[in-house]
Amino acid sequence: MTSPMFEKIALVGIGLIGSSLARVIRREGLARHVAISTRSAATLKRAEELGLGDSYTTDAREAVRDADLIIVSVPVGSSGAVAQEIAPALKPGAILTDVGSTKASVIAQMQPHVPDGVHFIPGHPLAGTEKSGPDAGFADLFDNRWCIFTPVPGTDAGALERLSEFWHRCGANIDTMDPQHHDMTLAIVSHLPHIIAYNIVGTADDLESVTKTEVIKYSASGFRDFTRLAASDPTMWRDVCLHNKDAILEMLARFSEDLAFLQRAIRWGDGDKLFDLFTRTRAVRRSIIEAGQDIDVPDFGRQAVEHPKGS
Repeated sequence: MTSPMFEKIALVGIGLIGSSLARVIRREGLARHVAISTRSAATLKRAEELGLGDSYTTDAREAVRDADLIIVSVPVGSSGAVAQEIAPALKPGAILTDVGSTKASVIAQMQPHVPDGVHFIPGHPLAGTEKSGPDAGFADLFDNRWCIFTPVPGTDAGALERLSEFWHRCGANIDTMDPQHHDMTLAIVSHLPHIIAYNIVGTADDLESVTKTEVIKYSASGFRDFTRLAASDPTMWRDVCLHNKDAILEMLARFSEDLAFLQRAIRWGDGDKLFDLFTRTRAVRRSIIEAGQDIDVPDFGRQAVEHPKGS
């Protein structure tokens, strides 16, 4: 066996990402000790029942004490409060990172509280499902997914290399971006699709209750795909919308303009424009499959992939 990368890793937050990290850290032997912290006593108890760590506490400061790597996995709106809470307990030389879906806001919240000598490296693994909580995690979550770092000025190269190696051993590919570029990119590939899904499912729910239609009963595969996105954690996505507001609003404006173009094409029976758009977007789907970010198999809500608990 290879020796552990870290003596102690502290996971602050044990939802989907945190619990998946706990599982892959255990599988790959990346730490001698995994400390788990979460505010909810019930969630902490469940994490202990699943055997996700070596120590468990609702006191984040206790969890991070003497930790070599601290991974904050909380809704982005809570990042600053967590950083302020754990700052006095962080040891010099430790690496502090996060998994938040927005980066400029997280940096603004966390960086002022990071003590001298602690290496703060903002991160974002582009992996997830609509599930949440410690039971939702699985060790393969990060396989062939991207983890994006948005290093702050003066980032220690050795610490960045070590954190990159950690994520590589968790199965992820690595990239780096400017925080603002990250937030704009994620606004279109992640945040906007979720917002659209929430809106469409909300509209369908209104139709169901107001017009007594059978929207839910006869949901086609397209609508079911939207409901999967719309089942994502409400607290997380509320915070994403509030903390990546400018980029999301810009993408919403672009989307509204393109939607008006599509509306005109349908209204005037312009089949050529519709065909050209649908052909172009079909090619995007094929590119995603070729890049290994999805698989080309039918899935109409009839397939289920079970991840053994504790795996």
